[in-house]
Amino acid sequence: MSYIHITIGEHWTINWPENSTETLSDTIDGRALYLKETINNNPTIEGGTIDQEIIFEQDGQTFELAQYLTEETNRPFVCGQPEEFETKAAQIPWNVVYYGYTPGKNEYAKETLLTLGNGFLGLRGTTPEMEISDANYPALYLAGLYNKVGSQVADKTIYNEDFVNAPNLQKMYLIIDGKRIDIEHDQVLYMKRQLNLKTGLFTAWTTLSLSDGKEIAIQTKKVANMENVQQYAVSYTFTPLNFNGEVTFITEADGEVYNYNVERYRSLTNQHLQVTDLQAEKDIVSLEAKTTHSDITVSQQAKLRKDQHSLTDVTTEQKDNKIIQKVEINVQEQTPYTFEKTVFVRQSKPGKPLAKADLQTLDFPTFDECLQQSSHQWSKLWQKAGISITGDIMSQKLLNLHTYHLLVSASPKGNQGLDASIAARGLHGEAYRGHIFWDELFIFPFYILHFPETVKPLLLYRYNRLEMAKKEAKGTGYQGAMFPWQSSLDGSEQSQELHLNPISQTWKKDNSRLQRHISLAIAYNIWLYWHTTQDNSFMKNYGLEMLLEIAHFWESAAVYNSTRQRYEINHVMGPDEFHESYPEANESGLKNNAYTNMMVVWLFEEIENIRNEFSEADFSSVQEKTNVDNQILNKIEEIKHQLALEINEEGIIAQFEGYFDLKDLDWQYYKEKYGNIYRMDRILNAEGKSADDYKVAKQADSLMMFYNFSKDQVSNILESLNYQLPEDYVQKNLNYYLARTSHGSTLSRVVHAQLAAMVGDQDLSWNLYQEALYSDYRDIQGGTTAEGIHAGVMAATLYIPLTTFAGLDIRNDIINFVPNLPQAWKNIQFAVTIRGIDFLVSVSHETITITATQNTCIKVNHKEIQLNADEATPITYKEASQ
Repeated sequence: MSYIHITIGEHWTINWPENSTETLSDTIDGRALYLKETINNNPTIEGGTIDQEIIFEQDGQTFELAQYLTEETNRPFVCGQPEEFETKAAQIPWNVVYYGYTPGKNEYAKETLLTLGNGFLGLRGTTPEMEISDANYPALYLAGLYNKVGSQVADKTIYNEDFVNAPNLQKMYLIIDGKRIDIEHDQVLYMKRQLNLKTGLFTAWTTLSLSDGKEIAIQTKKVANMENVQQYAVSYTFTPLNFNGEVTFITEADGEVYNYNVERYRSLTNQHLQVTDLQAEKDIVSLEAKTTHSDITVSQQAKLRKDQHSLTDVTTEQKDNKIIQKVEINVQEQTPYTFEKTVFVRQSKPGKPLAKADLQTLDFPTFDECLQQSSHQWSKLWQKAGISITGDIMSQKLLNLHTYHLLVSASPKGNQGLDASIAARGLHGEAYRGHIFWDELFIFPFYILHFPETVKPLLLYRYNRLEMAKKEAKGTGYQGAMFPWQSSLDGSEQSQELHLNPISQTWKKDNSRLQRHISLAIAYNIWLYWHTTQDNSFMKNYGLEMLLEIAHFWESAAVYNSTRQRYEINHVMGPDEFHESYPEANESGLKNNAYTNMMVVWLFEEIENIRNEFSEADFSSVQEKTNVDNQILNKIEEIKHQLALEINEEGIIAQFEGYFDLKDLDWQYYKEKYGNIYRMDRILNAEGKSADDYKVAKQADSLMMFYNFSKDQVSNILESLNYQLPEDYVQKNLNYYLARTSHGSTLSRVVHAQLAAMVGDQDLSWNLYQEALYSDYRDIQGGTTAEGIHAGVMAATLYIPLTTFAGLDIRNDIINFVPNLPQAWKNIQFAVTIRGIDFLVSVSHETITITATQNTCIKVNHKEIQLNADEATPITYKEASQ
């Protein structure tokens, strides 16, 4: 195995293995392409060094050669000399780096993936000069900050509860010769942005050329404090490269912000804040604002420093909704000037007023102090949540990226005391209006295994809205608790009534609120948290009450059909989302969605199991509180054996009753015509057709059962319903639905990857997993990353390595490992916490080594293994499986 070294000159000289050399004289992008293909065809090359940065353009994007080769060959390449290779190569998986500036959706996507945060706040990865525009989008998001406004849509006023972009106090820029310096409008000679995933430090280097030939270099550093989560800090250094003279440095506390992240929402009302108070005392400013309807107060204070010292020469100007601070400087060529700003952020709900901030007694740590505090906390988080693999540098980088962004979205310190859950797009963007969906089903296991103390407040977000869920059920003619498909402030249904098709530019009715299975995702997370932590206090005081209310809802929704002698559940939608009703039907909703009905059976069975874990007095107390008496429980017992499914003679479980009667789609025709067919529903709608008429799915639906449960447990559910299926029914169902699924949701690939591994198709499993792993980083859906991360798929790609590849199953009384490591990985190592015991696990292709902090019993390939406390126990699992 060998390394290469590339020397950059007029031509590139490449020192290949075995002392051979080659000189390249093509265009830069041509040379890069040649190198990529040559290295990919030569497995003996492990990586290499390039003696300087080479920036080039390809397909309208800006690349740096070492990073390009790393990502295209999955082998480490670095800028530097051969003796620096090991040190720099080790940093590759911990840094997300972007070169150049491409305004628009591509820029928006970079800003999403460069976002800083700590569970309480999220700060998009822009530089301080950037303004809200089509080109770039600075934003500060606070967990739980929503506001409802009305918009005129199709001659009707529609009310949406939006995730609010909070006032911008990071804004900094320069005035030179009376002109504002602006990345969007001045010539960008060089731009590099880097996010250190290990410490949460954002750094940007920019060189700008002004219209008169003056050049200026700007370095920005930002950090969202992971220790003191109400703080973030910005450092701004500028260096005049070829001139002397007067420069005005300006920073703002800007309350004139608005929502602009999602293009299809821009025609809607986007003003959500009213500034209520502005204060300035020397180098400290304060801005308070309230949301116009929800009456949430956002209070921010900031201290400005120069070279880490207090300022005396700052002048302040107040306008209606902002404070402007100015510092005049007589600059010298090649001399750096540094300003920094520490911002303190709070929010309060109505009826809970914030104490008035005393600007002179507030503690504003310096930028370096914030970074040190935050880095220390990040180090502890990585010890608990990091997944280490060998043999695949890009998978390692993306696993780190996804772990980082999950911890930006929620963290042990950031979410304590917050009445909020994790939005489907994190604290990163405004897609889905920042609402909370069933994505929790995919997200929560990450926290359950690594940070169970963080899961509790997330589950309590749902408990605090239980009364609203009961009200929603009653208003729709049901009993119990009907949680909303989209939730934000008070737990009322926030799914929009109309939805814009961006292909046809028409609005159509949105029936997504019929995805009642959201309550089953909540129930599953309650059960998984309790099962994994044994937090009986939580279950007794909160969890069991929610489970009984959810079960009561489904009991009330099940209707007995005397003809078929089975119960049916009507007027629902499954996870697929493409199918909202039957062809030519006058009403919305479907009958007997397989995933929904099987999950209902699971819930009804689990309530009986949980009942046996608690005293009769404790269980009866919750029964009395919920009015779920024994008569209702007896009805539940009857339903769980008689719910209807439609299953054909080959053992295919119909996604819903009547699915087999739908038309087949000409997939090849649509692939050739449109290329990207992820959103077949929108394509068909734009053609005057409807996905309701076809066997086409956005994502896994009935197959979702195999993501939640083992094959044995799904088979037990089917048997309890008295359905007999062939031995190979899982393989048949996977093949059937894969051929009819467009993967319009990136979550679809994760579910299908797990099923493919379940049936032994390792190549398919790996390919689908890799597509999911790269989905946000490469923005495979063509612009959706611009609107926020996909927190669900990021969490799921962290769960699959533990469950599908390392083989961890936590769903039984004794945890079990059935390792199935991909060929691309030599080893995987991770830590988990299960029932109060910390486990350190290392899996290779032959052995698994486990260390536990207490004596305990586990299983490897279903064979019991005794572990002694703090003693590494190696097990040769291939022998155990023979």
